[in-house]
Amino acid sequence: MTAQAIFNHLTTNLSLSHQGESGQMFGKQCIKVAGKAAVALFKDNLVFKLPAIEVQQALLLEGSELWDPSGKGRAMKEWVQIPIDHEDKFSRLATLAADYVSP
Repeated sequence: MTAQAIFNHLTTNLSLSHQGESGQMFGKQCIKVAGKAAVALFKDNLVFKLPAIEVQQALLLEGSELWDPSGKGRAMKEWVQIPIDHEDKFSRLATLAADYVSP
């Protein structure tokens, strides 16, 4: 499955479970919950906004890194960019991200 297809699937699931909606963040497709970005599509990866303890766990996944959307060495500490190889983790991570940004 492609990153875009997985992103679309997550958009549908978060729309049902968290009233998520499609949006834009830094010119990238994202899923917003309560008006706040929770998940983004970046190149062939998905990016998740997570609480600190979950960030540390997500960074243990091979190829994962803090997201630097500008590419200028300014990674965002709550956002983890995860390669498509870990798609089996994406549903759980998307739910954690949606819960994290929910009021």
